[in-house]
Amino acid sequence: MLHNSDLQFDFKTGRQQIVNATAPDWKVAVVDTGVDTLTGGRLRRLQSWIGNETFMATYGDGLANVDMKALVSFHRSHGKKATVTAVTPPPRFGGLELKGDSVTRFSEKPHNADSWINGGFFVFEPSVLDYIGGDAVSLEREPLEKLAADGELMAFRHTQFWHPMDTLRDKHYLDTLWNTGAPWKVWQ
Repeated sequence: MLHNSDLQFDFKTGRQQIVNATAPDWKVAVVDTGVDTLTGGRLRRLQSWIGNETFMATYGDGLANVDMKALVSFHRSHGKKATVTAVTPPPRFGGLELKGDSVTRFSEKPHNADSWINGGFFVFEPSVLDYIGGDAVSLEREPLEKLAADGELMAFRHTQFWHPMDTLRDKHYLDTLWNTGAPWKVWQ
């Protein structure tokens, strides 16, 4: 709340007062889910915190300018248990088209708009936790695969900025963007 409000300090009495609070109506909990717990197990351990409400999750290792209101609206519109944000991966390597051993086309770092991957931003109904058996379950394996097989996983297509933070090269690239006007910044 302190970052989104005006503060008044009375130096004589030491009294502090928050004035014009504009903080979002959010509740954030930091929960120790165990060092060896996999991604699905971590969500399962949050069940008592989540209760019966729709919730959002992210891995935290990717940056994007996903419109969260549109993501949640899309999720609510289809009535399924889960929504994953689908993104196209950034091009990293030169592309080759081959006919036998002959290169018929070469393109340096082509962007493939038909190649969708898990962008790591989710909206889930609490019943998704029933797909997770315990700590040793990876969200990306059994739960999401089963949700897809059951017809309960929908894709919110995000076609704007998304980039992973998987390597030192990614970090340097994202640092450069941060210093020159990052597309994910919502404040200046």
